[in-house]
Amino acid sequence: MNLKQLIKSASARDINELEVLLLEGGFNVLRVLTDTGPYSLCDANGEVFRLRSTTELRQFLADVPPVPCMLVQYLVHEEICGQRGGPVAPLRVPFTLTSQW
Repeated sequence: MNLKQLIKSASARDINELEVLLLEGGFNVLRVLTDTGPYSLCDANGEVFRLRSTTELRQFLADVPPVPCMLVQYLVHEEICGQRGGPVAPLRVPFTLTSQW
């Protein structure tokens, strides 16, 4: 999904949630959750769009109508160290595109 498709889907209220995936290496990717499945936000070349900060994300998505957002971080070190038994759920924190605080 590209930015134009994202804006169109958000305007039509076809988006259930935006997930900002916080990844190792200091970059984030945006995953768009819809009834038809999850989609990564891609650039004009079809490459997954990488963002460096939530400030950059807010600026980039300034024209997108309001949709529910979550910051999502998988706790890889817990999986590697094996500290807990069973599946490890990602950390999910509500996030807004309109306000920094």
